[in-house]
Amino acid sequence: MAPIRANSILPAHREDIELQTADGLTLVGELALPADRPPVATLVCLHPLPTHGGMMDSHVYRKAAWRLPALAGLAVLRFNSRGTSSVRGTSEGAFDNGDGERFDVAAAIEYAEFADLPSIWLVGWSFGTDLALRYGCDPGIVGALLLSPPLRSATEEDLRVWGRSGKPVVALVPEFDDYLRPAEARERFAAIPQAEVIGVDGAKHLWVGDAETVLDEIVRRVAPDSYPLPREWAGEMGSGDASAYADRTVAAFQNRDEP
Repeated sequence: MAPIRANSILPAHREDIELQTADGLTLVGELALPADRPPVATLVCLHPLPTHGGMMDSHVYRKAAWRLPALAGLAVLRFNSRGTSSVRGTSEGAFDNGDGERFDVAAAIEYAEFADLPSIWLVGWSFGTDLALRYGCDPGIVGALLLSPPLRSATEEDLRVWGRSGKPVVALVPEFDDYLRPAEARERFAAIPQAEVIGVDGAKHLWVGDAETVLDEIVRRVAPDSYPLPREWAGEMGSGDASAYADRTVAAFQNRDEP
């Protein structure tokens, strides 16, 4: 058995994909599937704010795609929203401050449905949580997992829509978040009676050093038979290179006013 490290890549079937939006854009992404079995559930990942370094390879999502197909039998679909770049490439269009991105969310959900992926959950992080809350309460979606939700652009009515749907909503809120901390989050999410707000002790908005906690909480809801995730792996294991994102580390987020 070898320890699973930050850049460990476990076996999966990974393919580059393209999403087509209703307003005519092509978005680049990746779908990671279990290598040895059908997926038990699906994560559609909505990344943090691209103007502040967010992308499909933001570290929690990169680790989810590298680990969860093997460890939990999950399909992980991640993509760059309009105008966003990563090693995978650049999606067409330009950042639209969360408005035109409604078409990006719809395109990702549509892709997952057309691919017959099971039990589709939205996973939003920061800016991506507002996209999930505003545009993600779709009949094909099981529920939403929200990482560091700032509740910047999602309205009270957006929350009520989720409340009326009865779909599960789980918010992971860092103790030391820059925008919304656990006590206030519980008040704000009261508009969704079924929402579960989990304060994560010691954590901050970017989840640096806490990715394992996030992945465990995701798996606890989406694939509970695989919870808790192992920290070691006995099979084949590769290693990824995150050096391409040296300019998108925590330092790149200093003195920022928006999530």
